[in-house]
Amino acid sequence: MAPYLAAVLAFIIISVIYFSPLLEGKRILQSDIVNHQGMSKEISDFRKDTGKEALWTNSMFGGMPAYQISVLYKSNLVGYLDTVFTLGLPHPANLVFLYFLGFFFFLLVMKVDPWLSMAGAIGFAFSSFFFIIIGAGHNSQAHAIGYIAPVLAGIILTFRKKYILGGITTAIFLSLELYANHPQITYYMMLLAVILGAAELVSAIRDKYLPSFMKALVVLLIAGTFGIATNITSLWATYEYGKYTIRGKSELTTEKENRTSGLDKNYATQWSYGVSETMTLMIPGFFGGGESKLGESSNVAKALRANNVPEENVQQFLQQPMPTYWGAQPFTSGPVYIGAIICFLFLLGLMIVKGPVKWGLLAATLLSVMLAWGHNFMAFTDFFLTYFPGYNKFRAVSMTLVIAEVAMPILGILAVKELFESKEDRKVLFRKLIIAAGVTAGIALFFALLPDLFFNFVGRGDGRLSKELQFPDWRMPALRDDRKSMLRMDSLRTAVFILLGAGILWAGLFKKLKLQYVYLILAVLILADMYPVAKRYMNNDSFTSKSRVDNPIQASPADEQILQDKSLDYRVFNVTGGDPFSDSRTSYFHKSIGGYHGAKLRRYQEVIDNQISKNNMAVLDMLNTKYLIVPDEKRNPVAQMNPGALGNAWFVSSVKLVDTPDAELNALTKFNPKDTAIVDKRFADALKTFTPGRDTTGFIRMTQYQPNDLMYEYRSSIPAFAVFSEIYYPKGWNAYIDGKAADHFRANYILRAMILPAGEHKVEFKFEPTVYFLGEKISLVSSLILIILVIVLVFFEARKAFRPAA
Repeated sequence: MAPYLAAVLAFIIISVIYFSPLLEGKRILQSDIVNHQGMSKEISDFRKDTGKEALWTNSMFGGMPAYQISVLYKSNLVGYLDTVFTLGLPHPANLVFLYFLGFFFFLLVMKVDPWLSMAGAIGFAFSSFFFIIIGAGHNSQAHAIGYIAPVLAGIILTFRKKYILGGITTAIFLSLELYANHPQITYYMMLLAVILGAAELVSAIRDKYLPSFMKALVVLLIAGTFGIATNITSLWATYEYGKYTIRGKSELTTEKENRTSGLDKNYATQWSYGVSETMTLMIPGFFGGGESKLGESSNVAKALRANNVPEENVQQFLQQPMPTYWGAQPFTSGPVYIGAIICFLFLLGLMIVKGPVKWGLLAATLLSVMLAWGHNFMAFTDFFLTYFPGYNKFRAVSMTLVIAEVAMPILGILAVKELFESKEDRKVLFRKLIIAAGVTAGIALFFALLPDLFFNFVGRGDGRLSKELQFPDWRMPALRDDRKSMLRMDSLRTAVFILLGAGILWAGLFKKLKLQYVYLILAVLILADMYPVAKRYMNNDSFTSKSRVDNPIQASPADEQILQDKSLDYRVFNVTGGDPFSDSRTSYFHKSIGGYHGAKLRRYQEVIDNQISKNNMAVLDMLNTKYLIVPDEKRNPVAQMNPGALGNAWFVSSVKLVDTPDAELNALTKFNPKDTAIVDKRFADALKTFTPGRDTTGFIRMTQYQPNDLMYEYRSSIPAFAVFSEIYYPKGWNAYIDGKAADHFRANYILRAMILPAGEHKVEFKFEPTVYFLGEKISLVSSLILIILVIVLVFFEARKAFRPAA
C-alpha cells in the first residue's frame, strides 16, 4: 500500500508546487476562459436569475444554440465521480493531478511496478502541450486528456478476460471522458483504442483465442453504450447541431476543391506541424519554442547595445516576449515536447518489448505524427479528410500528436519493465540499451554541434516583422542567431538527459542499484527534464489576482452609452479591437453580430464571408444592428446608432423566390430587406396564403424577451409576411400564434419568417429541443445505474481485499 499512497501524495505535492500561486490566493488568467466569460454571459445570467438553462443565446453571431458554450447537463450524475477523482483540488492543479492519476492507474493495470508507474505518470503528465493548453484556457481539452489512459485501462482489463471489472471500469471512465465534453480528444482516444484493439485481434487470430476476444468486444460495446447513454444529451445535441455548423457540409457549390463534408480543408489544416518540426518531441527548442523572453547574454541584447540603444530601452525590450518560433505553423504558444528520456525509452521499447501492444503503439504513434503534418503531407491528410468518418469535423490537425503523447510514454515504461523482467541475456539487453541511447543522444549531439547544417532559422513571419513592425535589419540576424542557440542548447540538454537515463538503467540492469532506487531516480530525472520545459510556457506569470480573473472584461464608454438603451432586443457590431468574429468581449455586454466560437452556424459564417465582411449594410439592417462601435480619430471606441436597423420584426410587401442556396446568398448583395424577402423555393408551399402587399397601418413588435422564449404582438388587415430578425435553426424552435402551433420557415438565407393571418394576434417563438428534454431523462437513468454498479463493484472488491487468507 505504501508505494500507492506515496505516489498519490507525490502527485498532489508536485501539482500544488507547480501552481504555487494558488496558495497565495491568485488565479490563472486564461485567454480562452476570458472569451468564454464573454460568450456565456447571457446564459449564466439567465441561469442565475431563473434557475433554468438558456439553451439558446443571442449574444453571439446573431443567435446560436448554447450546447457548446455553457449548458449544464444536470441529470448526468457522473460529475460527482469526477470530483472524487480530482480530490477537489483547486483549478488547474486538479487537471494535472488527473493527468498523473489516470496514467498511474493505467500502468498498474499493465502490471507495472508502482514506483515505475509513478515515473511513467510523471513522464506522461509533463508533456509540454498539456500545460500549454491549460495556460490558454482549453480546460475541457485538458480534462478529456486526463481520462484517456483510464479508458484504455478498462479496455485492457476486459481483453484480459476480467469482463465485469473491465467492463465497469471502461463504462465509468468513458462516461467521464465524454463528460469532459471535448469531442476531438475523445475521437483521438477512440482512434488509439481501435488501433490497439486491431493489434489484439491479430494476436487473437494468431494465437487462437478469438472467442474470448469477441466476448470482450461485446462487453466493451455494452460499456460504451452506458458511456454514451450517460452523456446522451450533450452528444445528441452536438451531433444534431454539428450538421448545421461550419463542421457540417455546405450547400454552396463554390470552392468545391476546398470543401469536405465537414470543415473546409484550408481551415482544418491551418495549424499543421512541420515535418522537421516533429523533432520537438525530443528537442523542445528545435524550432524556437513559442514567443520567449531573451536574456542579457542573448544575441539580440548584444545587438541592441552594439547599436547604441539606451540601456533602459534594452531592459524594456528584454522583458517582452520575442518571436523565437520559426516553424511551419502560423504561430504557436509552444512545442509538443514528450521528453528526451521518454523518446529514448520509446525506441528501446521498439527493440525489446514483445506482443501486440507494441505494434499497436507504434502504429498509433506513426499515424499521429503523419496526421499532424496536415497540409505538409496533404495526400495522406486529404485521404483522411475525405474518407475517414468524422475526421473532417476537427481543426488544428497538429492536435493529433496527443495520440503520440499517450502511446510513447506507455511503450517507454513497458520497455523499462521488460528490461528488468526479461529472461534474455543481460549482455544482449545492454547492447540494445546502448543502441537506443546512442541513436537518440547521437541525433541530439549532431544538432548541438551542427545546428545550421540544414536550417537557416528564417521564420514565415519574419517578413512581417521587418515590414509591419519596422524591425531594423540588424536585429533580424541577431534573432536568428538566438534561434540557432536555442536549438544547440536544447539539443545538448536532450543528449545529457538521455545519457543519464541510460546510465541509471545500466545500474539497474547490472544490479548496481536496487530497482526501487532505479525507478525513483528515473522519476526524478524525467521530472528534472520535463518540469522546466513546461515552466517555459505555463508559469507563475500566468497568474493574477482573483478579482481580475473574476472581472476580466471592463466596459468602455461606448459600451456604457449603448447600455443606456433599455430596449428589449437589438444587436451591436463592434469593428474596433481586431477581428469582430474572433472576439467575445462585445458579447459580454451586448447581443453581438460577432463573437468567438469554433462551431458557429455555417450559414451565418457564409453570410460573414460573403456579405458582412464586404460592409453590406442591408444585411446588418436585417440583423437589427442598432449600434455600431467604431474607432474615432484617436482610435478610441465610439458608439454610433444605425438608423437603418429594421427592429425585431417587420412586414414585407414582396417575395423573391430563388432556386439554389448560391442564388439565395448572392441575392443578399443588392436588395432592400425592408420591402423584400428572399426565400428558397423549398419553402414555396409556405407562401400559398400570401399575396404581395402589406397593411401600411399594421405593426409587429416584440413584447417579451428571453433567450428561449420570444413574444410578439401584431396587427394587420390582410395576411402578412413577417420577417423576424432571429437566426433560423430548424431543430428546436417552435412557433405559436395565440398559443397554437404554426409553421415558420427561412428567409434571407439566415432569418426566420412566417405568414401571419389577418387581425390582431400574439406570436411566440419557443426553443424546445427534443434532444435536451428527452436526453436528460435518459442521462439521469443511465448515470444512476452506472453509479450503483460502481458502488457494488467497490463493495465486492473491498470485501475481496480484506477477506482473511484461508
